[in-house]
Amino acid sequence: MEISHLSYVLLTLIVLAALFLPFLWHKAEEQLEIFLFCLGVLAATASNAWSWKLVKEAILHPITITLAVLITGILFNYFKGKITSFIESLAEKFGVKRTIFFAVLILSFLSSMTTAIIAALILCEIVACLRLNRKDCLKVIVMGCFGIGMGAVLTRIGEPLSVIVIDKLSGAPHHAGFFFLLKLLWPYILPAIFFFAYMSTRISGEQNKNKLHFEKETSVDILIRAAKIYLFIMALVLFGEGLSPLARATIQKLPPSILYWANSLSAILDNATLAAAEIVPEMTTAQIEFLLLALIVSGGFLIPGNIPNIICASKFKIKSSDWARLALPLGTGVMLLFFIILKIFA
Repeated sequence: MEISHLSYVLLTLIVLAALFLPFLWHKAEEQLEIFLFCLGVLAATASNAWSWKLVKEAILHPITITLAVLITGILFNYFKGKITSFIESLAEKFGVKRTIFFAVLILSFLSSMTTAIIAALILCEIVACLRLNRKDCLKVIVMGCFGIGMGAVLTRIGEPLSVIVIDKLSGAPHHAGFFFLLKLLWPYILPAIFFFAYMSTRISGEQNKNKLHFEKETSVDILIRAAKIYLFIMALVLFGEGLSPLARATIQKLPPSILYWANSLSAILDNATLAAAEIVPEMTTAQIEFLLLALIVSGGFLIPGNIPNIICASKFKIKSSDWARLALPLGTGVMLLFFIILKIFA
């Protein structure tokens, strides 16, 4: 799709708005779903991407995720008493920090088989049951989402990114199969998951036993959260399609080292969209490693970067600035470490 120079300028401004306005403008942060939806509409318009196919995808694509959030929310609310008792008994037996460590570790690995969405929903319930203070809660959620986002990519069913990559590399010369990404990325992903599980335990671990279970929700609360998730996913579909020409014209043509850091755009743009624009069968294994690790890690930087981030931030009402303050420094450090390892060994 060829677009004008003016369109490239407009799309660049839209990217900058998505990156910085939630931190600079209170209304954008407060109504993040609506803000990103508006940017998605602007991006699709600026790149002349509107079609019935896009409208259909924007309407239908969020349904599965929204239903998962809705049904799981209803089930967790219905069985809340039993779930809470079970989680609290684990915390009493093994301690809060050990319970969190193994919860994050197990959910990160299971996300590759149960999907990142289900893993994120379970993480939310576990954290809510532990009745942690706000600071501890935020740290466990952010570290957990980093781990889940990384673990989900290891198989074809974990998240859309892995589906796209494996499908595009299924032919010669890579002949990618179900466990292609596991075989390719496990030396990086496995230690990183253990690291994030450990970092999730760097908390006070204090529980407020007298505090009411703050995730006790009404049916209206659950419906509103599901509606926000729906709007968020719809926004990402429009945003991703609208920015695709900009990605193809700029990011795709960069040298591997610069491409690695440029792919930190995954912090605001769905990593599956970037992968679809960038992955080609002619890439070497080293180039694929560079590209994917950048997308996977930077997906945890900001709330829009990953579906687990969106689900957890919505449930716990986490602000963009609070998320970024914790996730950006740590995520950038991990990304830098991966970059050094890749430059030496890849």
